[in-house]
Amino acid sequence: MVCQYKTLCKKYGHRAKVFTQMTSTMKDQIGSPDLLVLFTATVSHKMVRCVLSECKNQKLEIARSHSSSLSALRGILEEHAQVAGA
Repeated sequence: MVCQYKTLCKKYGHRAKVFTQMTSTMKDQIGSPDLLVLFTATVSHKMVRCVLSECKNQKLEIARSHSSSLSALRGILEEHAQVAGA
């Protein structure tokens, strides 16, 4: 799925970083993205709390989805493209 996420993001003109597990250096690896997509069903509660804390500190835009399907990601990217274009 990681490769499929990256390929789909590339089609929309974005470079993707995909984290599937919590790491001790995750806060440093997030960077400052235009949009952070969080699939809440597939990650640990600790990882969600870490990401949300970092987003709040940096005032990052976050999109949450319970589903981690490609169609869910496509919908998020479409919505983000419309908001950015408006």
